[in-house]
Amino acid sequence: MNPPPNTSAAPNASAATKPSALARARRRSLLLCALAATLLVLLTGLALSTGQVKLPFATALRALFGSGDGGDVLVVQQFRAPRVVSALIAGAGLAVSGSLLQRLFRNPLASPDVVGVTGGASFGAVLLLATGASQALIPLGAVGGGLLAAVLLGGFAWRAKVAVSRLVLVGLAVQAGLAAAVNLMIVRFPAELAASALQWTTGSLYGRTWTEVSVGGVAILLTCLAAFLAQRRLAVLDLGDDSAGGLGLTADRARLGLLLLAVVIASLAAGLTGPVAFVALAVPHLVRLLAGPPTPATLALTALTGALLLLAADHLALHVLPVSGLPVGAVTATLGAPWLLALMIRRPAHRSAS
Repeated sequence: MNPPPNTSAAPNASAATKPSALARARRRSLLLCALAATLLVLLTGLALSTGQVKLPFATALRALFGSGDGGDVLVVQQFRAPRVVSALIAGAGLAVSGSLLQRLFRNPLASPDVVGVTGGASFGAVLLLATGASQALIPLGAVGGGLLAAVLLGGFAWRAKVAVSRLVLVGLAVQAGLAAAVNLMIVRFPAELAASALQWTTGSLYGRTWTEVSVGGVAILLTCLAAFLAQRRLAVLDLGDDSAGGLGLTADRARLGLLLLAVVIASLAAGLTGPVAFVALAVPHLVRLLAGPPTPATLALTALTGALLLLAADHLALHVLPVSGLPVGAVTATLGAPWLLALMIRRPAHRSAS
């Protein structure tokens, strides 16, 4: 007589496989973070050593910390480093904000530059310039404009009874309207003010100073840290409103808080670099493709990848493309437009398949 089959073997195997898969995903995310950090250091060294005054890699890094020839230190610390640091911080902020919005809206097209937030930030910054306010107040103007865009988005969506998953369409209209308002103000500016306000039409890292980096950059880093701390609430919201309520989380209040956090991060980044397009949209997709479902490690990878992408795009604009004075926003828009088109074509195909 044959022995009865061991029915408990399958569940035990499944239980053993699941932690193993999670461990593999965690290891893959950490390896990708290490790779992105290494590339970031190399690209930062390249950006600091390349320009009209070419410096060896090691000399540029020493000059960054104040060692070496006085001229090299001046070039690196006062002209190149603020631009590089702005690209790193703003790229990370835009990518983290895009990741938050795509999870909250459950829509792969949701990003601050698509739903109108960066357009609102540009509007607020240019409005402050028009009043002759100090440059130090630009981050406040950008955050105010970003919040205005969020209010307009919510108001129009509520009046039209648009579902959360379709807010992107309303956001595109808000973004277009605010961009038109920015262009109108620039046209009405005196010529000397219009030149400084052009940054907020396409996004540029030209002429960044340590004053701007220290004000906006610190704020972006602190809000990104808050986003990392909010990962647990996002994970609970991913389970659905009923499950979140069962776990003691008020879904609407948590979602509103996370939405405000995403808007503030994107607005601060736009206040530092202008409305650089498609970094916030493309990076979360790329990270999901490489590292899988969202975790705290993938959010760190998102920040690193956003910084890497914006710094690489700025290096392309400055030293590779044969066009002088090309803003970094023009490069990211050129690279990102085919990506957006592919997403918009792919999404209806997914719906019909489901």
